[in-house]
Amino acid sequence: MEIKELLLNGKSFSELLKQFSIDAADVTIQDEGMILSEQFLRHKEIVKESICIEGKNKEGIINFFGTLHYNLLNKLAVFEMQGFEQVSLR
Repeated sequence: MEIKELLLNGKSFSELLKQFSIDAADVTIQDEGMILSEQFLRHKEIVKESICIEGKNKEGIINFFGTLHYNLLNKLAVFEMQGFEQVSLR
């Protein structure tokens, strides 16, 4: 299961996207493949990783920076935002 799907199961991440007028289809988690790789997850039940989530809306690109808390056993994910930057379309 993708991290984005797990994050969208929680209300707080969906609300964050709504605040910035970002559709879930326009969200990309940078390095998601590496985070979910078998080598990275081996012998870990809980992953805590600094990540960047990129979202696009009609005004531009918004990068959310923070920590992903991912529980492999329960298939739960929480994003703890620490900051963001907005890049306007030119």
